[in-house]
Amino acid sequence: MQQKTICSIAIFCFLLFSASCVQADHHNNSETNPPPTNQKIQAAILLDVSNSMDGLIDQAKAQLWNMVSTMGKAKCNGATPKIEIALYEYGRTTNSVRAGFVKQLMPFTTDLDSLSEMLFSLKTDGGDEYCGQVIYTSLNNLAWDNSPGNYKVIFIAGNEDFLQGSLHYKKACALAKQKGVIVNTIYCGDRMQGISEHWNVNDECGGGSFTNINQNEKIEEISTPYDDPIITLNEKLNGTYIAYGNDGFSKSASQKQVDAKNRSVNKSVEVKRITVKSNKALYKNESWDMVDKFDDDKDIVTKINKATLTDSLKNKSNAEIEKIVIQKKKEREDIQKQITTLNASRDKFIATEKAKVINQKSKTTLETEIEKIIRKQAKEFNMVIE
Repeated sequence: MQQKTICSIAIFCFLLFSASCVQADHHNNSETNPPPTNQKIQAAILLDVSNSMDGLIDQAKAQLWNMVSTMGKAKCNGATPKIEIALYEYGRTTNSVRAGFVKQLMPFTTDLDSLSEMLFSLKTDGGDEYCGQVIYTSLNNLAWDNSPGNYKVIFIAGNEDFLQGSLHYKKACALAKQKGVIVNTIYCGDRMQGISEHWNVNDECGGGSFTNINQNEKIEEISTPYDDPIITLNEKLNGTYIAYGNDGFSKSASQKQVDAKNRSVNKSVEVKRITVKSNKALYKNESWDMVDKFDDDKDIVTKINKATLTDSLKNKSNAEIEKIVIQKKKEREDIQKQITTLNASRDKFIATEKAKVINQKSKTTLETEIEKIIRKQAKEFNMVIE
């Protein structure tokens, strides 16, 4: 009898753990083609764009791919959560006064190319940084998923006094707790100065963390023998995309433009973007790429308007187009595997190089701090990050 009781308790505990990890998503559930997991990571990035924050914007451009890559390594019962990222700016005095100089640049999205383009378009201008207002606005306006088990997080980065504006941060923090959103504050400057300017809200804002960075620190770049082979493979990877629909050609061009913009930062940032592109769970373009769409809809070839295809495909039969799609899909998967393998070797090389440097204090940037925070907080949602 006692053994049966113990067994029953063990089974119950296992089911309880599983339920905490994979929850029903009432917004995106599909009976015909269910996703691998319904769990989400939703992250809102709130950036101070006042005059002193040029360095922060530069770091934000670079850190996007490292953040997505870190999130993409999260596993819950072996499945990768869906990742959605939103972007807000605050502190630009040309934005609406009534909105507290706050503006939503991107709602929650999985379109990483558009998000990266938006970051590269940011310019600094202004000086009224209303932290409470931007947190409250993002909590109210974004489509936060209330299903249990989701990791919902805000990263707000900037400087000046956290108490600016008429909407007190405690009102925003109360709403964050109500919605189950963790708010992390990242002060750009000296840590003690950040404390004196009230950035260390911590437990008041959903149990988040407070840290500081040097926003003018240059992005660390360690050259490796794997960089150029990965970049060469990216050119081949881009050749596996088959644009369709009214936005197909513009989105395909945008993909290459975003490659070039990240390359302009440094080679390390370019490679980090490419490694995200090699992960089909993170980087999907089913809205304009027929190969990604084919994963969700095997009949896509019969539904598209052939007038939106390239000249080389317009006059082909459905069977011929489908054969090409399947071929490109196989090519892409092979290239992605090669990139993943090379990147694993690259990571080991970088770790070895860093280990050679003795007693050197590590640089604190937006990238390093966001990665640390994600790795720590994801554990609270039964996520294991490799």
